[in-house]
Amino acid sequence: MSFAVQKYRGLAKAIGACVLCGLAALGFYAFLGITAQPTNAIPAFARKYGLPCSACHTAWPELNSFGQTFRDNGYQLNNDHDSPIYQQPSYFPITFRITPQWHRESTNNQPIDSIPGDASSALKQGTITSHGFDLSGLDIWTAGTLFKNISFSLLPSSNPSAGFHFENAYVRFDNLLNSRWLNLKVGKFELDNLISEKRFLFLSANGGLYQSYHFVPVGDTNTFGLGNNALGAELMGHSANSYTRYSVALLSGNDGGVGLPTSRSYDTYVTFSQAFAVGKIGLQRFGGYAYLGMRPTIPLTSTAVVGTAPGTTSVIPGAAYGNKSFYRVGFAGDMNVGKFEFLPFYMHGYDSVFLGTGTPANQALPAGAMAPTWNGGFVETHYHVNPQFVLVQRDEVIRMSRQALPGNAPNLGNIDAYSVGYRWYPIMFSRAGLAFHNEYSLTRTQGNTPLSGTGIGVFDPTAAVWSNSVLAGFDLDF
Repeated sequence: MSFAVQKYRGLAKAIGACVLCGLAALGFYAFLGITAQPTNAIPAFARKYGLPCSACHTAWPELNSFGQTFRDNGYQLNNDHDSPIYQQPSYFPITFRITPQWHRESTNNQPIDSIPGDASSALKQGTITSHGFDLSGLDIWTAGTLFKNISFSLLPSSNPSAGFHFENAYVRFDNLLNSRWLNLKVGKFELDNLISEKRFLFLSANGGLYQSYHFVPVGDTNTFGLGNNALGAELMGHSANSYTRYSVALLSGNDGGVGLPTSRSYDTYVTFSQAFAVGKIGLQRFGGYAYLGMRPTIPLTSTAVVGTAPGTTSVIPGAAYGNKSFYRVGFAGDMNVGKFEFLPFYMHGYDSVFLGTGTPANQALPAGAMAPTWNGGFVETHYHVNPQFVLVQRDEVIRMSRQALPGNAPNLGNIDAYSVGYRWYPIMFSRAGLAFHNEYSLTRTQGNTPLSGTGIGVFDPTAAVWSNSVLAGFDLDF
């Protein structure tokens, strides 16, 4: 049987599983007989202000225009409820979120032994598949106001094995000089992306990230990701209704990692967006962005390190030099037509030739080496059938326009990614929420697979790796 036939049979099975999950959802819905108005939101702020969560969200956790304004105002409605002094003593702004789930992961063209456990046997390429019940990581999110015009957010987040880190932690000073155009945020926070990767409606291993946000060419040493939270300071401003927005951020060049950055440099991220209402069609928003940064290429070393053998060279932690530049620029949109929402995104990427080839700045470049460039983007679509049910899909492509090395195939590293699914909200009140989430995602990476029988590290520029995910789970928060 050909691989293509196997792949499409697998796709048919995955779609069938989603259909069965959909029928189960409808049956569950009928069983519950729920007639309450859904309030799709993180519950903490709904409890505080006595508002339905749908005031701030289209489909939780995605923000609508009012929710964007509320966040831009530093989680304030500009009334007496903003300050903790006037809040009920029993109120505590905290939310827990986790997703019990069943999922299936499959990836082809993986190197495996022809005789399992026999390292001397010839390598071959095969498909690795696993499935079962699982847990997502846990988010413990608290946010709100410390005083009027002083807001905060703290989000300890764990992996499924309870290994914690700080996803965000910041304090923000709002309306400086009595102007909504001057708001200062300091700490670790999500970049001011028009299309948020932290609030989007996909959860699977393949679909649960934007490939364009994290892409680096094959052989590139730059670890930057536009979707990663960053450490630094951000100055942002907005109009009264947040239709016009800007932000300028100065960030440590360590991709959000704690500790001082090795590159001893700072990155800059600039955004601007403008929204306008088009009659009954809905609100439309468009914006542009530019991220400019540098990364080191030469580690600082020492041969006089206590506890090492004489003459041993050790890398000095937190110290490197030979900084080389990179940038990401592009535009994004949020377009609404009736029940449809369209999220277009485009990125042009550039990395220094030293980053692209992994060459230290004090060494000679390979013959014919050039700075790699590429273009990527996606169109994501949401169809809000009703306030409790949303269909989602996304098509994403990344194409290399210039390879770092002349011997690389022109399409080396190209990506095609597709996701489809739905979220149904049987329960969403100001105290708790539940979303039944079903998703199928498929990703194709071009030309980065070992050749059968030739050993690891030899790549076939004409081959592709297909990876797919099927996920059904209950996304809950309290």
